[in-house]
Amino acid sequence: MAIFGAVGALVAAVALPAYAASKPTDATAQTVQQLAAVDAQSLVVASEATAAPLVRGAFSATTPEEIEKKKAEEAAAAAARAAAAAASASASAPSSGTFNTSGYALVAPGSGQVRYPLPLGSWNVSRTVGGGHNGADMLAPAGTPIYAAAAGVVRASAESIGGYGVAVMLDSVVGGQQVQTTYGHMLYGSRQVQAGQTVAAGQLIGYVGSTGRSTANHLHFEVWINGGLVEPMSWLSVNAG
Repeated sequence: MAIFGAVGALVAAVALPAYAASKPTDATAQTVQQLAAVDAQSLVVASEATAAPLVRGAFSATTPEEIEKKKAEEAAAAAARAAAAAASASASAPSSGTFNTSGYALVAPGSGQVRYPLPLGSWNVSRTVGGGHNGADMLAPAGTPIYAAAAGVVRASAESIGGYGVAVMLDSVVGGQQVQTTYGHMLYGSRQVQAGQTVAAGQLIGYVGSTGRSTANHLHFEVWINGGLVEPMSWLSVNAG
């Protein structure tokens, strides 16, 4: 019995420390939340998190669809700006007005090789050749028809020829002489002939305006014969009919 008692005491002595070592302590029983609190850090549980509101205008387009939409919007805005600029330029450009054909023949009166470039009785001369001025200024209302003074070929026809503004220039042969005539300051958009075109004497070629270097409605009419400048009104009075 003494031997069995000694063996039991030995077994108890060996087993009790191991049991004591394996028993959980208060420290190991702490939760994650408790440990976080001790560590002075905040822990946000997923179920308690709230999403901050997002403002659409606070960031740029990122998806391909948004990028394409943005490009389309920018292109439309650019087109609108271009259209507005074109409309503004058109509004500020000189108007061609309405051509005044009432009461005027569309062919200059007469049957000769030379015709007056404006209807008889519709004009007054305000200035002629001299002092660097190479032609006669024939005052007439805007829209008055302008006729070819002689048959020939159109050397030039444009909406802007230097100080002449809208102008037409003709090359003709009259009485065996090379005659060049110029018709300047016509209305915008009123030219009836183009360069290279053949015209007859008295044919309608445009309408009186005030384009180019001009301050009033009139026809600037020049005549050059064999390369030399002549006084146009004197030439007309002798040859027109």
